[in-house]
Amino acid sequence: MAQPQVPGDGGETLELPCGETRSVRTFDLGMREFDCACGERHAIVMDAHPPERFLPDFLVSVLREAVETTSEEMPEFGTAHLLGIVLEEFPQRVVSADVSDDGDVGAGILWVTDFDSRRLHEIIVELVVELMEHAISHAEDDGAVSAFEAQMLEFDVSEFVAEYRAERDLSEDDVYA
Repeated sequence: MAQPQVPGDGGETLELPCGETRSVRTFDLGMREFDCACGERHAIVMDAHPPERFLPDFLVSVLREAVETTSEEMPEFGTAHLLGIVLEEFPQRVVSADVSDDGDVGAGILWVTDFDSRRLHEIIVELVVELMEHAISHAEDDGAVSAFEAQMLEFDVSEFVAEYRAERDLSEDDVYA
């Protein structure tokens, strides 16, 4: 949970899922993960990061058309919704902070996870596939349901993430991946 600090001392402090604390100003828009003092790497996501960081453009477009949002602040499906799904599934392994009042951070919302960036990417893809499976299960077209189920039997999340990250040049060893 973010804790207010004295102005000018480096911003709010965020308690990470591992128990370590960091100033929110430690993180910047270019970071995708960092090596923590706890010995683990934690993924970093900001609302300014596009959802295409995790999913192909065409899928983001489909999700934007299909998913109705109820928020005036976030009227279209985006990164905040993806991290909301992760937070709902793993509430103890994700922390977030509203950093919109801190101009030094450069974002409105910051999430830090107990996962490294690659595992977070896999989790997001897994959860989106589950969302799609749920949606297709309500279809009245048995052929579409069967076709989707057959495609999902061949879909390998880990392989997809590896290929997508390679295509986007998000190296495993890159702290900014």
